[in-house]
Amino acid sequence: METTNFKIVSSNSNVEWTGKKVTGAHNGTIGIKEGNFILNGGKVKGGNIVINTSTIKILDITDPATNEQFAGHLASDDFFSIEKFPTATFDILSVKELSSNTYYLEGNLTIKDISHVVGFEASVENIENAITLSGKLVIDRTKYDIRFRSGNFFKDLGDTLIYNDFELDFNISAKAI
Repeated sequence: METTNFKIVSSNSNVEWTGKKVTGAHNGTIGIKEGNFILNGGKVKGGNIVINTSTIKILDITDPATNEQFAGHLASDDFFSIEKFPTATFDILSVKELSSNTYYLEGNLTIKDISHVVGFEASVENIENAITLSGKLVIDRTKYDIRFRSGNFFKDLGDTLIYNDFELDFNISAKAI
């Protein structure tokens, strides 16, 4: 069986995030810096993804001043500490084939230099020398020292509570190298 390395094409890949709170939700995008997937016999066997945390954008807040303030807050130590930790990574540790193009990927997710094993289902389309990988990863932010307005750490937050889980919906393109 032939092993092929696929390099992520950042410009053709996107990650959308959603964070929820008692009074609603916020959403936006975040960019992929680099990464790769390893396929053996046309099946995913490994890889990694590097997220550029400084590219986080908020899409649901249209007022420029409020958007800039919120972006600054997400960049701060209350959330992602972007100055200290400009990247987050996902390194695939194991792959379980669920069907011909669906896999359960498990790996180390590292945010703010804190790593935890997470897993999620991903769909993979393999067309000649290119693949697309899509799926949704739900992350408990408190495991990565992101505790701002978490009910696990603060009392009486009322309608300012921010839920611990946030979602990353991704659609990643990669080309064989």
